[in-house]
Amino acid sequence: MLDANINAVRDDLKTLMKDAQLLFTEAAKVSGSKSEELQAKAMELLDRAISDAQHLKEIGAEKGKRIAQDADSYVHEHPWQAIGVAAAAGALIGMLIGRR
Repeated sequence: MLDANINAVRDDLKTLMKDAQLLFTEAAKVSGSKSEELQAKAMELLDRAISDAQHLKEIGAEKGKRIAQDADSYVHEHPWQAIGVAAAAGALIGMLIGRR
């Protein structure tokens, strides 16, 4: 669910940025009040993109904190299994590095 939200926000950001770029390009071609109107719309889109990016950052931070808390809880509940997994991972990495 969270990954779907992140992907949706990322897609929205891409669309907003493209729309803002098109509006700025169009505003550069025209002059007067029409140009100001297009620039204002583009700025609104950019503001919305910044807001969405901030929201995406907050979601990522929450997810990272939750993963860290889950890992911490697991290690405290199963210390020997965590040590075994860490030792196995270290041995595997050591073997892979040693083969070079």
